[in-house]
Amino acid sequence: MASLQDTESEPQVETQPDARTRRAALILNPVKPTEEDIRAIVTELSLEQGWQEPLFLETSKDDPGHGQTQKALKAGVDVVIAAGGDGTVRCVAEELAGTGTALGLLPLGTGNLLARNLDIDVDDPRGAVEAALGGTERLIDVVHVNVDRAQDAHVFLVMAGLGFDASVMADTRDDLKDKVGWLAYVDAGIRNLPGKPAKVHLSIDGGKRVTRRLRSVMGGNCGKIMGGLEIFPGARLNDGLLDIMTIAPSGKLGWFAVVAKLLARGKGKDPSVEYYQCKTAEVESDTPLEIELDGDALGEGTHMAFRVEPNSLKVRMPYGRKDPAILTDPEP
Repeated sequence: MASLQDTESEPQVETQPDARTRRAALILNPVKPTEEDIRAIVTELSLEQGWQEPLFLETSKDDPGHGQTQKALKAGVDVVIAAGGDGTVRCVAEELAGTGTALGLLPLGTGNLLARNLDIDVDDPRGAVEAALGGTERLIDVVHVNVDRAQDAHVFLVMAGLGFDASVMADTRDDLKDKVGWLAYVDAGIRNLPGKPAKVHLSIDGGKRVTRRLRSVMGGNCGKIMGGLEIFPGARLNDGLLDIMTIAPSGKLGWFAVVAKLLARGKGKDPSVEYYQCKTAEVESDTPLEIELDGDALGEGTHMAFRVEPNSLKVRMPYGRKDPAILTDPEP
């Protein structure tokens, strides 16, 4: 007769990953000024949580983050921390999208728009690293963009554009950004207000092309910029949709109408600012215009094709309820 011990199965114990096997990679843009010892902070917090020594990689002028991220993936790290501005974050995210490896943010730039949208304190490097190592994980959308019908696509996480906004990014002085921060963009914006609209053709989700005379066409993956201004009302990082905004000031006071509609979150019938939501979009200009992705000026071009890849990037962020203007499910 079998004993009770023989007939009962052994209790199943759920095993958790050993913290000692975990490792973070820090991809640092060395030209970004900071008074903090970033390497020391990441090392200290990694060891405090029982993780291995972090992998340190620096970006360069020739490689702003792509190759370094590929090295981090080959090393099998658990999270890749992008330490720099929105441009560094974009390059790292371009390689991490679709891999399942988490992106952490250590904002060191001027705009730091993705970090601001995700409630990551841009003035607290230690807190940002703590969120990257032990925060909650969320999946967000990534937008792929083919410029001038190139075979290879870029990605962006916050916003991209053709025309006025890209001219502002291209014309912003780096020395002024170091002195006055995001106000340097205001300076460039004022200097680029004069100008003529371009003839632009826009197609939404493969629909009929619409032709307008515009100063700018922008695509947004999330809505907020510096100062909490929501320029893409309704945009969410994980809604599977791209938000398109067209800007067409008319007359000498046209820019006042643009600002008024932005402040009104797009409400009203004034055609100076118009919005569309879609999964794909195609923009073509009859004349070359400046192009930017997440603040990186790419030079002039005439064609942009946008495509949303829903929930394709895993991001670490602080625990806590999120602004519902940013995520469709604001609970942590």
